[in-house]
Amino acid sequence: MRKVTILTIALALLFGLAFAGSTITVKGSDTLVRLGQRWAEEYMKKNPGTIIQVSGGGSGTGIAALINGGTDVCEASRDMKEQEYKIAESKGIKPFRVSVALDGIAVFLNEANPVNEFTVDQLKGIYTGAITNWKEVGGSDHIIILYGRENNSGTYAFFKEHILKEEDYAERTQTLPGTAAVVNAVAKDKFGIGYGGIAWATGVKDAAIKKTDSSMAVKPSVETVVNGTYPISRELYWFFNGTPTGEMKKLLNWALSDEGQKVAKDIDYVPLPKEMAEKNMIK
Repeated sequence: MRKVTILTIALALLFGLAFAGSTITVKGSDTLVRLGQRWAEEYMKKNPGTIIQVSGGGSGTGIAALINGGTDVCEASRDMKEQEYKIAESKGIKPFRVSVALDGIAVFLNEANPVNEFTVDQLKGIYTGAITNWKEVGGSDHIIILYGRENNSGTYAFFKEHILKEEDYAERTQTLPGTAAVVNAVAKDKFGIGYGGIAWATGVKDAAIKKTDSSMAVKPSVETVVNGTYPISRELYWFFNGTPTGEMKKLLNWALSDEGQKVAKDIDYVPLPKEMAEKNMIK
């Protein structure tokens, strides 16, 4: 009888631990994954009953997971496409979008490259293949080696829309699975060029960007993204199925709080303006 009682108590404790608190899955943008992981770490320290699992794979992957019920939170560096909203609706999913941070898409150059700035039109020419040699933009006489993101990436889509004006990327663009891989490739390639979120620029230099030939060249930074002077800026999103409640609401509001936004700034992401962050909180 004593053994049965002990076993019953042990099972009760085991199941009690298994169902205590909650588990939240977060999936999507490779641009956002590092911030998502840090937010999860800090939140779990303060809320030990909650488990948060964060993974990347690209914005498209995260959006597909949300639509298919495979994640609680989708991290995305772009808005959902009209077709994605329609598919979500057909499956009874009600996407709820919240801006959680800002981002500038930096243009990465090898530190040995003498080129320091581009106009937006030059970037378009480089990535569509109209400009193929560094000497055409003030560099040495050598072919430009293009690195970019895969087509499931929100960064890929944003860059294509806002810089390439929906023209196709040059066929010789080498697509890589994450911004870290792009940075690593450019850091090792004197004649390489890449793009990605500004928080990832380690071992490379950021090019200054000009809106037009007569504009001032601006480097990406927290300040220039927030004040709107850097030409390639965007919002970063969390998507939920409907307005978040319970632990997901608590997590979102913490991420948007002064404490959560400081975590973003501490790892070189761009925090939202305070008024915007407060407006985005769920009451």
